[in-house]
Amino acid sequence: MTHPTDKRLRLLDLYCCQGGAAKGYADAGFDVTGVDSAPQPRYPYRFVQADAIAFVRAHGAEFDAIHASPPCQHDSECQRLQGNTHPDLIAPTREALNAAGRPWVLENVRGAVPKLHGPVMLCGQMFRLANYRHRYFETGGGLALGQPAHPAHLVPQAKMGRPVPAGHYGQFVGNFSGVDLARRVLGVPWMNRDGIRECIPPAYTQFIGRTALAHLRAGLEVAA
Repeated sequence: MTHPTDKRLRLLDLYCCQGGAAKGYADAGFDVTGVDSAPQPRYPYRFVQADAIAFVRAHGAEFDAIHASPPCQHDSECQRLQGNTHPDLIAPTREALNAAGRPWVLENVRGAVPKLHGPVMLCGQMFRLANYRHRYFETGGGLALGQPAHPAHLVPQAKMGRPVPAGHYGQFVGNFSGVDLARRVLGVPWMNRDGIRECIPPAYTQFIGRTALAHLRAGLEVAA
């Protein structure tokens, strides 16, 4: 007889881009499906090209958990400096996630923190990555994360967009140098520069995914 916790639980990855978040959730044990409005030929899992909010409203309840990374350009410091304008999708995404009735994660950058509800911050130093890359994660639908201890930043960073000198960490944003280095450091060997500069390191979502799976399986045990 199949035990209720034996099945591979399904996770919906909204605004998936090239799949940094997806890789971590898959490594944690989820069966991942990605959704993005643009084609993503490098995405390493099942992919659907669609509007993320429309898709989660139509299909979100079919999944066991949902991750969403709305485009961060609206709250990106470099985009504001360049005078670029982008839609703010955090609030409508949260509304759609709540309507789906599943545990969820909503991720964004530091500039979006005032709009996130009690986010947990993750840094590469927490996972022994040779990088900082702070990302912020709000949770809902019954899922909660603890804030890991944040190790001190002791290694200097290369200047934005510049080659990475010995003894420094890279800033892999914008038109940065060192794609091969970034792939190794962040754990995303299939990505190109466009994917790397926006991605969540998979180590972050593997950590979150393990917590989410424990939460979901505890619920399945109770239901059984």
